[in-house]
Amino acid sequence: MIELKNVSKYFQTKTGKNYTLRNVNLIIPSHTNVGIVGRNGAGKTTLMRMLGQIEFPNKGSIISSHSFSWPMGLSAGFINKMSARANIKFVCRLYGKNTQEILEIIEAVDDFSELGKYFDMPIYTYSSGMKARLNFGLSLMFDFDYLLIDETLSVGDARFQTKSKEALLKKIDSCSIILVSHNMKTLRDLCEAGVVIHEGKLEYFPNIADAIDAYHFINKGDTP
Repeated sequence: MIELKNVSKYFQTKTGKNYTLRNVNLIIPSHTNVGIVGRNGAGKTTLMRMLGQIEFPNKGSIISSHSFSWPMGLSAGFINKMSARANIKFVCRLYGKNTQEILEIIEAVDDFSELGKYFDMPIYTYSSGMKARLNFGLSLMFDFDYLLIDETLSVGDARFQTKSKEALLKKIDSCSIILVSHNMKTLRDLCEAGVVIHEGKLEYFPNIADAIDAYHFINKGDTP
């Protein structure tokens, strides 16, 4: 399971502390595909970054025995002056891959991300979509208990989106996902349960349809 115990997260601003989470206590059961919904700026990405240990709570703790990917869809962790190839080698070494495994992962990510000549160019020359494709492809190469996905499936043209969804569905056979998305159909297709973020609080719903209904109630007038 994933347990949040008295978790608060804020960012210091000129007018004081801006809270995205305030004294949150929540338990998410293991082996559950979870969709996270909330208004823009509610703290969805911040929550994902904390689960991926890119950021940490100002107060409280997040406890789990599970392993989490870095958030797919965010470019955090890439070294901008290095190419995709060099970044992949670096990440593979961090995860203890041997030389043959590294070569196989590089080939697979190169093929999946469709970066062409940019694969050997510095990351800072990439568009946000190119970074997302690289991030997504690289994440698929590792075995995590949970994949953290932040809107990645909306990247690229319709063909690439279909390709990404098919790859993700195959990966879900061996892991669970936590997905942030504004696409309600994608959430319904991929997730069993949901978490709604609103005004610094989290509410867990065992049924994703109930989470979506709660989100639309908050945003009165929206339709799935």
